[in-house]
Amino acid sequence: MADEGTTELGELLMRASRTQRRRWRDVLAPWDLSPHQARALTVVCERDGVRLSDLAEGLRIAPRSATEVADALQERGLVERTPDPGDRRAVILRPTDEGRRIRAEIGAARAADSSELFARLSPDDRSTLARLLGILADEN
Repeated sequence: MADEGTTELGELLMRASRTQRRRWRDVLAPWDLSPHQARALTVVCERDGVRLSDLAEGLRIAPRSATEVADALQERGLVERTPDPGDRRAVILRPTDEGRRIRAEIGAARAADSSELFARLSPDDRSTLARLLGILADEN
């Protein structure tokens, strides 16, 4: 049975997570992108092209959802579909120049926002938080 201290820790972690998600949505507002779209654009840019199945796996979402995210990014001109040279039935999502530019802008805005948020903590506290969150995030 959980004691009150662990219940409170869980609640604090959820509140911090909600705060971070809200801030992330606010950071993305100037580009009118959802968090899923921004994460997908990051995956496509970092890998310089992915199959839809790899995108779904990278985002931990269903393949159908990955298709919807990719469609939205393509409609915005941020990614393009190109034939997979190794499999004529498949396509590769590749970032456009505009997609790379937007990804860089979002990365800079998110880094600035994270710096602002974590400036509330001392360097030692940030290090401890990173270590502890790493332990909690370990899915093994």
